[in-house]
Amino acid sequence: MTPVWRQRRWVVGHIICLALIIAFVNLGLWQLHRLKQRRDHNDLLQGRMAAAAQPLDRVVRGHDDVKGVSYRRVWVEWTWLPGSTMLVRSRALDERQGYHVLAVLVTGPHRGVVVNRGFAPLGGGGEDTIREAVAPRHANARVVGILRPSETRGSIGPRDPSTGRLTVLNRTDVARIQQQTDIQLAPTFVQLVSVTPSQGSLPTILPLPDASNEGPHLNYAGQWFLFATIGAIGWPFVVRRAGRPNEYEIADDVVPA
Repeated sequence: MTPVWRQRRWVVGHIICLALIIAFVNLGLWQLHRLKQRRDHNDLLQGRMAAAAQPLDRVVRGHDDVKGVSYRRVWVEWTWLPGSTMLVRSRALDERQGYHVLAVLVTGPHRGVVVNRGFAPLGGGGEDTIREAVAPRHANARVVGILRPSETRGSIGPRDPSTGRLTVLNRTDVARIQQQTDIQLAPTFVQLVSVTPSQGSLPTILPLPDASNEGPHLNYAGQWFLFATIGAIGWPFVVRRAGRPNEYEIADDVVPA
């Protein structure tokens, strides 16, 4: 009699089980590769954000790829563009709902950069009142911050009107802000870290982006390797159990004395 593990229907099962084990192992290795990429990216961001601040023009000059300068620490000084305070809705800080506060800092003749000055909580009086309350107190400023890539709408999400002058936006979209000013804006915006003179308690300066989060890749890798282990151990056990005669077959084979 052919052993169970060599029977055709079980051979097909062996092949399927082996294919699944190989797939699970490769998925686990892929997640470990993603984890390494995430760690390398975090190290890069941490290094850029911790480095000494460089002049904005020096960092941005010659870089067509915004990703090449993102999260670098820069400094820039000149004057705030009058009337350029804008709010970005649906933002939160420390479980408080509110807005991000933007303004344009003029950096030279017909040049400027969008600066995220921080967070303003929801309050009475409406958005116009909030804008007035968080407008820059001083005409001139020296800003130290990190460069952030312009935010764009994904496949879903609210849209900003394509025309008109906006004082409240859904995201920090530099290209959309560029439409409503005559000065040439840098393709990236600055998240403020410190400013001289002080802007007071509002807006609240935002914390730096978290560059320590490694994501779920290690957990996912462990799950895939666990599935592979279950298959490698469990399938031979199933085959072995199937090859054992059950109690009824044993009883039929017993010949009365």
